[in-house]
Amino acid sequence: MRRPGRLDGRTCLIVGGTGGIGLASARRFLEEGARVVVAGPSPEVNRAAKAQLSALGPVWDVAVELSAGVAEVNRMFTETLDALGGRLDVLLHVAGISGRRFGDGPLHECSDSGWSAVMDVNATGVFLTNRAAVRFMLRQPIDAHGLRGTIVNVGSVLDRAPSPTHFGTIAYAASKGAVRSLTLAAAARYAPERIRLNLLAPGLIDTPMSARAVHDPAIRPYLAARQPMAGGPGAAADVAEAALYLCEPASRFVTGAELVVDGGWCVSAPGEPIEALP
Repeated sequence: MRRPGRLDGRTCLIVGGTGGIGLASARRFLEEGARVVVAGPSPEVNRAAKAQLSALGPVWDVAVELSAGVAEVNRMFTETLDALGGRLDVLLHVAGISGRRFGDGPLHECSDSGWSAVMDVNATGVFLTNRAAVRFMLRQPIDAHGLRGTIVNVGSVLDRAPSPTHFGTIAYAASKGAVRSLTLAAAARYAPERIRLNLLAPGLIDTPMSARAVHDPAIRPYLAARQPMAGGPGAAADVAEAALYLCEPASRFVTGAELVVDGGWCVSAPGEPIEALP
């Protein structure tokens, strides 16, 4: 007899589900019995992700450009709900950008265009998807687990544990701080409606977006000290396991939580020697 998966029959939208943490999460969700829509930046990228995932379970893809605004997000939700049969149990919002190429950097160097580009995707994008999801979930009946819906957003350790030399990007840190505040405020407001919101705060994870830092020989020793649990970057699969927990019905009593997945980043002091234990 097949043992039910941790997300058996749950309908899930993963924004940013075509690469890195989002793709790893889509894989785990499908393995645990979910029906999944992955939203990514282009039809080509989406098709490649779907090809990797389709053998695992029912998966659909939809293209979305978060910086395009409300109409684009509304279209994504319309297509998603059509694919999933009219109910959305889970929104996992992973999508975000690094703004260095647009001019993000330390405060005195950050350009107007760098600030705007990062905030448009990382902060406003989360606002738009979360608002659309909540508006829909409010109309859904409470399910057998006592829930109308679950939203998990992906923030960053950089909004609480900065790294001024190697990761001094003010717009990125501010955008992730906005996501944190939005998530906690919304969790408080919608708990009585049985809609829960939680936050994942990863450290530096080995994904396409972080390739510059992961492969920079000047950063590797710093990262080994800052994330001693791995001695370097974390794996997307590690964050996907945390996302699975926050999205599954077993965590139905958890809302307004911040789950830090950082290999020790927030509790380590780089450069401070640590004696090996006997």
